Amino acid sequence: MATAADVDIRTLDDLLAALKKRHDYFHEHGCRLSDHGLERCYASFIDDEQAALIFSRARDGNEVTRTEQHLFASHMMLHFGRWDAERGWTKQLHIGPLRNNNTRLLNKIGPDIGCDSMGDLPQANLLSAYLGRLDQENALPKTILYNINPADNAVFATMIGNFQGDGIAGKIQWGSGWWFLDQWEGMQSQLNTLSSQGLLSRFVGMLTDSRSLLSYPRHEYFRRCLCDLLGTDIERGAIPDDDSLLGPMIRNICFGNARDYLGLEL
Repeated sequence: MATAADVDIRTLDDLLAALKKRHDYFHEHGCRLSDHGLERCYASFIDDEQAALIFSRARDGNEVTRTEQHLFASHMMLHFGRWDAERGWTKQLHIGPLRNNNTRLLNKIGPDIGCDSMGDLPQANLLSAYLGRLDQENALPKTILYNINPADNAVFATMIGNFQGDGIAGKIQWGSGWWFLDQWEGMQSQLNTLSSQGLLSRFVGMLTDSRSLLSYPRHEYFRRCLCDLLGTDIERGAIPDDDSLLGPMIRNICFGNARDYLGLEL
């Protein structure tokens, strides 16, 4: 980080300056989204002086407790949210995995080798506190929330409704089925819950990890799942059999909403 940002990092202010410089760099090169993979939201807020003390202790090689780690992470996540809002970025929060469960393989091979699973930590209170704090500062960016545990579907689907506004249609989104939920049943459940608790027509649709060419077909899979769900609703008389109504909505969910939401020139 110090080398990439050309900043000598000795204090918390130095660290923030380096990170902000890299944020600006990525913005100048076309980046418009950030992404945080978290076990849960960090929302135990402290002041600058307390955060600086934790940073100094860690930099000097002293042990930092798990509580202090959470406090420091909460402080940093506020800065990241503010920077995203300033730049008009969209923040993505992927929440809930329990990583590196097999200690033997972790020690033998290393992290991120597939020994991850769904976590079952309570999510609602901390997620609400984090979004609410940024909202109070008028610094809440456009945000997409992803959960890994289907038990949290209704929590996330209803949480997004608490922080909409600012003249942005669907400012806070509940993202598509992710990780263990990135399959037919998981996608159907997400779509059904969103349509029950929110506004399906504003949904920004499927997410792809573009580093993997093989991940692109999931968009086709998602489109088939979406159309199957709507077609089934038509057959049972739950929604109108009207292409002039459903056609534009499907196109927007599959492309138009994401283009407009992210401000892409496509």
